[in-house]
Amino acid sequence: MLFLPESFAQSALQQRKELSKPSLPVEIAEDAGFGLVETLFLFDRLFTKSGTVTSPDYLERVSQPSSKFYPDYLEYKQGQIGRPELVRRLPHIAMLGDSLSKNFYISSIPSLFWRARTERRKNWFLDTDPGPRSIYSVYERLDKLTPLVATEYSCSGAKVASGPPAFSRKLARAQNLSGQVNRVLRNKRFPDLALIWIGDNNANWVEGLSSAEREQPEKRLHEIAREFGENYTRQLKLLVDRAKVQDHKVAIVVFGLVDFETFFKSRRKAEALHASNRRLYPYIEMDCRLYESLKPIYQKNTTRLALMMNGEMRAMVSNLNKELTNYPNVRLQYSDSISNGKIRLEWLHSMDAWHPSPLGHSVLAQVAFTALAPSLRFLGIKPDGDASHRFQFHE
Repeated sequence: MLFLPESFAQSALQQRKELSKPSLPVEIAEDAGFGLVETLFLFDRLFTKSGTVTSPDYLERVSQPSSKFYPDYLEYKQGQIGRPELVRRLPHIAMLGDSLSKNFYISSIPSLFWRARTERRKNWFLDTDPGPRSIYSVYERLDKLTPLVATEYSCSGAKVASGPPAFSRKLARAQNLSGQVNRVLRNKRFPDLALIWIGDNNANWVEGLSSAEREQPEKRLHEIAREFGENYTRQLKLLVDRAKVQDHKVAIVVFGLVDFETFFKSRRKAEALHASNRRLYPYIEMDCRLYESLKPIYQKNTTRLALMMNGEMRAMVSNLNKELTNYPNVRLQYSDSISNGKIRLEWLHSMDAWHPSPLGHSVLAQVAFTALAPSLRFLGIKPDGDASHRFQFHE
């Protein structure tokens, strides 16, 4: 293998970036096209639920003398504060991520586009359906412990990247991690707890590579991992710096990527079932056209890249934690709870064998919630065993 000097490698990488940038006329055309689509599809916002949910019975709960928010309730009753301020004083939790944190799966192009633009809730973080067969989400589990406000910022197609998403993803209202972080920072109320699970789209290393680069991808894999780490660190640091100046405790939890090895094993089972009955996992073949790194020939390197990216996240959190010594109000955690999970076929969606099924969402909710225990204790939200779980997962 030919090894190039670091300076030459960075120059080549910069040239790759510059070549990939659209020209000004193309940017203008894309912006015009995006504006037209937004105008034509303005009505779809009528079908889009809010990405923010407040515990529906919060007022009744904070009115109880035993509630830690009872002093705030008394201020409200005495007219010293309004209801918006009362809600502001509740714990706030935020979720930043990609399609794996959404009710999303590959289907026909019209329905895929519609779901990407309008679908919120009904996922492992923010499901609000109390039915016994629904997803028992992180929000619902936390609601058993405290009234709260939960907001999902996750977007299908999101990446950890330095710039805005590609035009096609922009049409689907995708926002990369930088866009999601900006939305969090624009809010007057900074979250007490922020969950981040993103990077799945960055693992599509085959995208844009020549045949020669695909056969010898080592250099590019390291470039992707390094870019990923740099861009992720830049955005996470913005959140951490804002957390430092808050008048309340803040916990941020970064989750590692899924275990691609067992994911691919489960997909191979799905492919065999699809081969025997085309009605099973009907969009499994489209996956590889949209995300070439899922193809069998590339799976080994996709798995390697995901592990490299997890390593970047661990190092990132470790380095940033060194800067938090004098900030006891901030807790930053890297969690490998999701990346250590061994994926089963039934956890993959019956349409594409890629995104989580309803059962997969329930598993993710329980795994993530369990990982939050140290951060919840840090915030003074103490898990109590939650005996009312509607879903129990056992290895």
